[in-house]
Amino acid sequence: MVHGILKLLEIIALLGCASSAAYYGLCLGSALRFMRKSRAAGHLRATPPVSILKPLKGADREMYESFLSHCLQDYPGYEIIFGVSEEDDPAVECVRRLQQEFPNRTIALIVCPKKLGANTKISNLEQMLATAHYEYLLVNDSDIRVPPDYLRGVMAPLADERVGMVTCLYRGAAASTLGSRLESLGISTDFIPGVLVARELEGGLHFALGSTMAFRRTDLARIGGFQSIVDFLADDYELGRRIAGLGLEVKLSDIVVETHLPAYDLRGFLAHQLRWARGVRDARTGGYVGLVTTFGLMWGILVVALAQGAPWSWAALGVTALLRLAVAMTVGGFLLRDRAFWRNLWLLPLRDLIAFGVWVASFLGHGVTWRGDRFELKDGRLIRAGE
Repeated sequence: MVHGILKLLEIIALLGCASSAAYYGLCLGSALRFMRKSRAAGHLRATPPVSILKPLKGADREMYESFLSHCLQDYPGYEIIFGVSEEDDPAVECVRRLQQEFPNRTIALIVCPKKLGANTKISNLEQMLATAHYEYLLVNDSDIRVPPDYLRGVMAPLADERVGMVTCLYRGAAASTLGSRLESLGISTDFIPGVLVARELEGGLHFALGSTMAFRRTDLARIGGFQSIVDFLADDYELGRRIAGLGLEVKLSDIVVETHLPAYDLRGFLAHQLRWARGVRDARTGGYVGLVTTFGLMWGILVVALAQGAPWSWAALGVTALLRLAVAMTVGGFLLRDRAFWRNLWLLPLRDLIAFGVWVASFLGHGVTWRGDRFELKDGRLIRAGE
């Protein structure tokens, strides 16, 4: 009886290795095709004027340098609108400094006192929108740093009326802490490959990334405005999904941006991963459950243990590990050009095993902590704890 159960578990683990290997193959193919198309595409010439909306809360690592990169764009017409909930927010000092150093650049700071819903970021965006002068809008996170050709690369595809949104891949610039390095490694070797696979399997993107969301004001109005997603945790996912639902393309730009990650300790890293995981679980439940078939290292170790170290089990683990490494190097090292990737690569086994633990833990509750506030998730919506 026991022998039969162990044999069944061994077969299941071996199937897990096989499914993971197939997934890694999809990741490699998706990444290589994206790189080929990106090199061939080039940048179009359209440069419509654009309002950049940046909601802020608190101070991020290297915040001023990230803001500065938006002021150094090789682009003819744009404005930057920053929004905070309170006048004494620590981010205000950086914005004031920017306004002083770039007096000829249109830089506005808006205080957004109203609480329109549980998602403060979206609540602020709704209030900031009234001050935006242009039809074309671009929203990105406060910690995003961009190259000088960012606006040219992101805005040009919107000249095509079939394109409703443009979004960008990103890499994580880690602080020196272990938690921050694991976070960066996960972005480059797990999250971004998953985005590329979803784009291929679903015939294009049907969601967006918070690193960049460029779109038209009229299309935003057609989906009910920012107000329609003011209670959702995964606001970037919802915004992209709803614009795609209009029959418009969500285009993945060849521009790669950078996010400067906090100096997470391990507890902070795990809390952030759990919030992220539960957000994805609620937003894309079917695909998220299916992730269990992609934890190759976990399945490989399980095969070796159940097969009591038989030579064929080590071969299964070895093939799976090599494919996992190939995905990590292709996406993190070459596509994203993550400068710290090679120094952090040795942490990949630890990061992958933690990812499986987070995946399991994500099903054990609905609570998330975001910017110091505690919420419960219900069908993707945020409900403040205690309400």
